Amino acid sequence: MRRRVVIVAFDACETLDVVGPLDVFATAGEMLEQRGARDPGYEPIVAGATSGALRTESGLCILPEVALARASARAPIDTLILAGGVGARRAAQDRAILRTVVRATSRARRVAAVCTGAFVLAAAGLLDGRRATTHWAFCDELAATHPGVRVERDPIYVRDGRFWTSAGVTAGIDLALALVEEDLGREVALAVARWLVVFVRRAGGQSQFSAQLASQLAARAPIRDLQAWIVEHPDAALDVPALARRAGMSVRHFSRVFRAEVGVSPAAFVERVRVETARRLLEMTTDGVEQVADAAGFGTAEVLRRAFARRIGLSPREYRARFGSGRS
Repeated sequence: MRRRVVIVAFDACETLDVVGPLDVFATAGEMLEQRGARDPGYEPIVAGATSGALRTESGLCILPEVALARASARAPIDTLILAGGVGARRAAQDRAILRTVVRATSRARRVAAVCTGAFVLAAAGLLDGRRATTHWAFCDELAATHPGVRVERDPIYVRDGRFWTSAGVTAGIDLALALVEEDLGREVALAVARWLVVFVRRAGGQSQFSAQLASQLAARAPIRDLQAWIVEHPDAALDVPALARRAGMSVRHFSRVFRAEVGVSPAAFVERVRVETARRLLEMTTDGVEQVADAAGFGTAEVLRRAFARRIGLSPREYRARFGSGRS
């Protein structure tokens, strides 16, 4: 029998959380059929958390094949996947939906949540004592509202037993590819990734996307332009007096305006940018730590190590071993 994959959509869920994994499993099945493989592949279906049509966050209307309550009652589920989005966070407050999810998970071989779908599993008590992740913007909230969950902020996806959780939006595709790889092997997962024109396993963690986004873009053009210049020139002289001169302001006025516009001090923003630059170099090159420190504007490996310890909790060498493109 084909593996039954039930993707749960909520009203106001994130569209890609549904269609991304759906396309991965559907494509995997097509690949197996084209190869004449004996493996029966997948039977992916979309189930609604409640009955009837729903509308995603982006406005796309979806008519689920079946309601989740019926989908879990019909036959055992191989893989249950919960979509995220605003709708998932609302569903986490709905006791009826949580009861339905708990029943469905009891019928599933493995359970996954994309993005803020993790809030539904957490609210149902299914992640207590487990490692999990979610979209970078909601990791702190997940940890605060569900202290029993061991939230990991950097991974694209996390597996703990039969429970899988992923970072936001497109990370659902990464998660689905990992599930396919577990079932069918790397060759099939790689073929699916190639067809969909995505990485079978992307380098680095989700914090590579969140670090610079954590600082807001300034409304004033001079500060906004300066932010872009800093990102492009992390190895330049970026002390506050130099930045103030570039912005055409006094040091005192510049420091006040920058913090008001960006939300952090100039020094904090510069360090974030430099850490981000060092991360990319550690992930994508074989340059030594001293070279990376120089190119990212830290000057010495020791300064780089201190910044990494402060912001990431890993040394540069540990980070490369975990996220570098040459890792196994």
